[in-house]
Amino acid sequence: MKKFLSILLSASMLMSFAACGAPAEDGKGSNDGSSGKEDKVYKIGICQLVTHDALDAATKGFQDALKEKLGDKVEFDVQNASGEATNCTTITSKFVSDKVDLIMANATDALAAASQATDKIPIVATSITDYATALDIKDWTGKTGYNITGTADLAPLAEQAAMIKELVPNAKTVGVLYCSAEKNSKYQADVITDELKNLGIETKIYTFVDTNDVTPVTQQIVNDKCDAVFVPTDNTAASNAEAINNVLEPAKMPVIAGEAGICSKCGIATLSISYYDIGYKAGEMAYEILVNGKDPAEMDIEYAKDLTKQYVKERAEAIGVAIPEGYEPIG
Repeated sequence: MKKFLSILLSASMLMSFAACGAPAEDGKGSNDGSSGKEDKVYKIGICQLVTHDALDAATKGFQDALKEKLGDKVEFDVQNASGEATNCTTITSKFVSDKVDLIMANATDALAAASQATDKIPIVATSITDYATALDIKDWTGKTGYNITGTADLAPLAEQAAMIKELVPNAKTVGVLYCSAEKNSKYQADVITDELKNLGIETKIYTFVDTNDVTPVTQQIVNDKCDAVFVPTDNTAASNAEAINNVLEPAKMPVIAGEAGICSKCGIATLSISYYDIGYKAGEMAYEILVNGKDPAEMDIEYAKDLTKQYVKERAEAIGVAIPEGYEPIG
């Protein structure tokens, strides 16, 4: 009997050792007690509204940050909506069906579509001017309270108004040109109108619907003899900046732009942020969510830390605007 019990005990011990050494069926277990999380490949869907320099740089910064932290443990499905909000809806809905681990929404329409597509999958956005406006949040605290966080591209509008006054000191009327379909552009227009009013400058609002009416609407600014033009961070304007320049530069009308990409194609100066940097920061935030379990609802929206006064030398000279010290050339 004792011999039988000894054999039975030995067999039980061998089975226990075998079980401890075997991998878990779900692939997450190991014999060193780790969870296997280091073996996971994270799938991230990126929805970018349209192709232009600023958004391209933000997407690259986002990818670079995650590649540096995760190496080959991250896969990106990068989709471009070609400037169409309906395409953003199709793209983000497919990301949800594909069960991606996180959605990156690059620009306001992409964020709006992603937020409608899921309230479960984490969303990290970038190139958003004002999250409260984009998500229709009434009591803004700096956090969304939803499955959403990210980075903003807003340079202080009071400082941009001061730049207009500095560069065009005799300006009486500034035309504000933007796409009516972009909520964040309207937000910027409203704020800078107030800021310019404080400086004794009147504004006139000029909105276009899409690419087809950019040129005639811009021509109206010339016809109205505005003294300068402000173009906010607006994706449709960015995609049509050369068409804007074709009207305004020959009329020697100075444009102050909300970001460097627009400025390089139609402006004389901008108070610029780095879209690569805000994209990179968004990538770091995504890492915190994916790997360290941060809750996007409780993460503060992050803003650009460094602002730079930039100018386009040739265009400023052609229009006849003297650029004071403290500005860096674009390019």
